[in-house]
Amino acid sequence: MHRRNVLRAAVVGTGSVAFGFTMTRPSFAAYPVQTGPSPYGSLQSADANGVMLPQGFTSRVVARSSQTVPGTAYTWHGAPDGGACFADGNGWIYVSNAELSTGGGAGALRFDAAGNVVDAYRILSGTRTNCAGGATPWHTWLSCEEVDRGYVYETDPFGVNAAVQRAAMGRFKHEAAACDPDRGVVYLTEDVSDGAFYRFKPTTWGNLASGQLQVLTESGGALTWRNVPDPDGSPTATRNQVANTKRFNGGEGCHYADGVCFFTTKGDNRVWAYDAVNNTIAIAYDDNLTSSAPLTGVDNITGAPGGGDLFVAEDGGNMEICIITPDDIVAPFLRLSGHGSSEITGPAFNPAGNRLYFSSQRGTSGSSSAGVTFEVTGPFRTV
Repeated sequence: MHRRNVLRAAVVGTGSVAFGFTMTRPSFAAYPVQTGPSPYGSLQSADANGVMLPQGFTSRVVARSSQTVPGTAYTWHGAPDGGACFADGNGWIYVSNAELSTGGGAGALRFDAAGNVVDAYRILSGTRTNCAGGATPWHTWLSCEEVDRGYVYETDPFGVNAAVQRAAMGRFKHEAAACDPDRGVVYLTEDVSDGAFYRFKPTTWGNLASGQLQVLTESGGALTWRNVPDPDGSPTATRNQVANTKRFNGGEGCHYADGVCFFTTKGDNRVWAYDAVNNTIAIAYDDNLTSSAPLTGVDNITGAPGGGDLFVAEDGGNMEICIITPDDIVAPFLRLSGHGSSEITGPAFNPAGNRLYFSSQRGTSGSSSAGVTFEVTGPFRTV
């Protein structure tokens, strides 16, 4: 991605507004991003699947909760949440968590080179409230439990190896994970109102069995990563073990690219940009800091392969996935009609970057057994 390769931040305390700049546009502009026109144009009327899309894009339903995935013998899980895509020979695999208090875990859809679903199967069972997670460079899926003292589970998208509990990554109300291969760490968000932002440094990159959990702290405007003494989180929660821990209101999605970890906080409708190169942080988006804010209920986040666009899903709001461009414009990319009691989850691109997958977690009925997983195909840009 040719995203913000230089990010300068001015931070004054935990409630600060920070400013970021990029070298990749004609002139410098400041965070937070502002409402503007989408590079894809306006949304058209809803299609037969209830999806409003820009001109030139189409949608299809690839799976429905509680129903057998067409062409397979597998019943798609309820409450589909975080997801990611993995290359699989000439095709690809889309994995999806199940945010269910019982019978959670994760499942997978396998596509051939033409985009046909050729298989579906379970990759994680026996866990609780698997919300988001993240893909690793070694082609595994980190599925995160959004429960007090929850675990991260490392799973195999190909369905060959058994899932492994990664206790060293800490026990807390996990949300999402994003790998930073440049520094050999995994960033982790925490979904509580006074949550922290973590990173896990494995003893050996590529092996998450052991390592050090660290938490981001702030003192006098300076950010420091400090070791969490007891990653097990008992009796003292991990977020309360280290002085001056920087607080974030409801950590959600997490995405790393070009030295920057973007993550979201739903409690204050923000997108943050942590510059790992310079160890600074910026508020990239805040719905109170732009006119007619299109993005509320800020949740899962992903980036377009080979491009600089971010795609952020809403939990509520107008049931949209919004785009944030390298020119610091935020605008709707798609909207679901008739899904007002649901949330959009699991946005992820296939390896070629021409298909976007996501789910409506509770569909049109508002029930976890009525989730719908979509695919959008079209001329996604490379910038």
